[in-house]
Order: sequence, then structure tokens, then C-alpha cells
Amino acid sequence: MLQIGSLGAIGLADQLAVAASSPDLLKGRSVVFLFLHGGPSQIETFDPKMTAPAGIRSATGEVSTRTPGITFGGTFERLAERSDKLAVVRSFTTGNGNHDIKPVVSQASGKASVGAIYSRVAGTTNPLNGIPTNVTLFPRSVDSDRQPANMKFGRFDSTGSLGSAYSPFIPGSGGPFQESMKLNLPVDRLDNRQQLLASLDLLKRSADTSGLLEGVDQFRQQAFDTIVGGAADAFDLAQESPEAVRRYDTAPLLPPDRISRRWKNYNNYVDNAKTLGKLLLLSRRLVERGCGFVTVTTNFVWDMHADVNNATVEEGMRYMGNPLDHALAAFIDDLEARGLRDKVLLVCCGEMGRTPRINARGGRDHWGGLAPLLFYGGGTNPGAVIGQSTTDAAKPQSEPWGINNLLATIFHSVFDVGTLRLEQRLPVDLVRLITGSRPISGVLS
Repeated sequence: MLQIGSLGAIGLADQLAVAASSPDLLKGRSVVFLFLHGGPSQIETFDPKMTAPAGIRSATGEVSTRTPGITFGGTFERLAERSDKLAVVRSFTTGNGNHDIKPVVSQASGKASVGAIYSRVAGTTNPLNGIPTNVTLFPRSVDSDRQPANMKFGRFDSTGSLGSAYSPFIPGSGGPFQESMKLNLPVDRLDNRQQLLASLDLLKRSADTSGLLEGVDQFRQQAFDTIVGGAADAFDLAQESPEAVRRYDTAPLLPPDRISRRWKNYNNYVDNAKTLGKLLLLSRRLVERGCGFVTVTTNFVWDMHADVNNATVEEGMRYMGNPLDHALAAFIDDLEARGLRDKVLLVCCGEMGRTPRINARGGRDHWGGLAPLLFYGGGTNPGAVIGQSTTDAAKPQSEPWGINNLLATIFHSVFDVGTLRLEQRLPVDLVRLITGSRPISGVLS
């Protein structure tokens, strides 16, 4: 993934300098935002409505959870056993039923990815080891044989008015930051630090008149340490034990021959099953080593119309629900075992929900009135169930919570918002965006 190639003359050291100049407004937490692209059903996930008539209630049945009186959809047996560690919101609405990538990028985020906002506050790299603070993972990040990233419905690397410096690092896709983490040296010469430093001598020679070169040796040292040290290792799943990979791996749950080829979405279903678990394992490696924001998605698989493209709800949840249940349970167990519950906030949602009534073909169509939302860790209240929906899961019955409230919940988890309000080194519009909405009541402790 991080292959030996050519080192950009100034890219990595420049970005380390940006990180070092950023204000310390962080709570020491990271975010893993798992985006369920295509729009998962609120009913078949965490609000099954089994007392509703047939055609409305969950097509996959329900399973009891550890939270008294609460059930999940029938494909989430492992998450149900861990519900006392989760916070579920049943009155979340995304506002419309359009295919896009809200809430990763939306009007509420100033048309920048949420990771870019984090990076603008925290700096583009971790000053301790140079690891990128904003990373986006697609299937090719862990398996080069998968399809390229799906940007049809929106750019996951959008930065709005923040500037391209805050774009996410997307392993497996190339790009300037990835090029900057490559070396212009043979592997057998990596032990010669002077060879690398010589390749960095082009670092803004003209900047000596502006004083920018003061302390540059520190950044060159960090650049070297990044490339040959811990940051590169963070992206390498070969560093994990076979047992750890096995615990996460979702591929054995759904071999390709068990997925119907009648659906045009077949390749997306295959990619999701082959990579979802490993993507979350890579996420854990990254946040454990200091990455602040990791966005994870697989290419547009949660669209369940039961048309020529997408499976029925019942069949589709076998393809999607079972791998998601397995991968999230493995991720949660891993963070618990490593004592990282409070240090990592997991957010899991899509761009919309699904129609309360199953269509004549056995699918559910686009619906913006209600959508599933799940949290774990990062200072959230374990076992919380926030809000209620109407009896047909069409809209919130209690106070509705929107994308702006979701983003505020993330920001309050990772930022010292009180201090940030007074920060004069950040753009005023950015401070207003971060501090202008209420977090979802009851999610954060």
C-alpha cells in the first residue's frame, strides 16, 4: 500500500508543520464514521416494529437485546448481545430521500467532509508520529482487487472552503499525500537517514526569507520517522496476527457463490462482504496510532428496492446485515479489550432510511423521514435508546434529531467546544459551524 517510490519534496514536511501550528482543542478522542451508503432501513436495523401489520414490520423478524424492552432486526444477533454498550437513536431524520453522501458531506458540514473539519482543527497530521489525522477507507484500501471508490453520489474528499490541504488520505487510491509517504530510495538504503534528508533539501529553500525554515530539521526528522516508522506500519494489516484478522474477517460469512447474480449490485455486495471487517480492523489500527478521523464505506450497497439493481429487503439484509453485525461486534470487542471505549467514537448511519411499507416486489424505497443511527464509545451513554418513532416507523414521534445535531454530537465528543468558541486562529464561519447546533440529547454522558 505504501510502496517504495518517490518522495514529494515538500508535501509531508509541510503537512507536519501545519499540524504543529494547530491549536490544542482536542479531547484525545478519535472518530470512526461507518457510512452505510445507499440508505439502510430503520426497521430492519434497530427499530423492527413487530407489532405493526405485515408489510410494515421487519422482514427479518427481531432479536431481543440486553437492553430491557428493546429489540433489533433479526440479522443483528451479535450487536443485540452488546446493546448495553451502544447508543441507538430512533428519532433521527436526514431530511430527504436523495442518494448522496449526507451526513459525511452536507450543507450542515459546510460542504466539507466531517473529517476535513476535524483536520482543520487538529492539524493534518499527528505531530507525534506524522500519521494523517483524516483518512477515508474504501474496499481497495484493504484489497487491491476490489472496485474503485464510488464517488458518483458525492465526493468523500470534499473540503468545502477549507482548502485541499485538509482532504483525507485515501490509501489504495494514490493522491499527493500518499505520494508524499513514498521513498526515493531502495529498501536496502533506508537505514541511511542522510540519504532521505538529502531528498528533502528542496523543502522551500526560498522560505528562509520568511523565517519558515526555523525548526525545519524537526519536521524533516518527523517526515523520516513517518515513512520508515509507525505511520506506515499502521496501514499494514500484515502486522496483525492471523487470529485478529480472522475475528474481523467478513469474507467467510458470504462467499460470492451465495450472492445472486441477478442483481446488478452483485459486485458491490461481493466487495462489501470481502472487505468490511478488514476495513474496521484497519480503522482500529489507525485510531490506536493517533489518526483522529476515519471514514469507512463500501461501494453503495444498502439500496434495497428489489429492482434490477438491488435485492429485496429480506435477501439484501442477509447480504448486508450479517457482515455488518459481525464486523461491528468484532470492532467493539477489540476496543473493549484494549481499553479504548472512551477514546474512540463509532458513528454508524446512512444518507436516509427506507419507506415504512414494503413495495410489491419485496423492497423498500427511498425515505427521508426517519433513518437508523448507532453510536458506540467516545463518551456516549452505553445502553441508551434515544427517541421514539411513530408506529409505522415513518417519522419521529419524539423530538426529531437531524444531521446538524449528529455533527454537533461528534464535535462535542472530540473537541473542547467551550475553548473552541473563543479560538481566534480558526475561521469564524468554521467556529459557528462547529458550535452552532445542539448535540443529540442523551447520547453523550
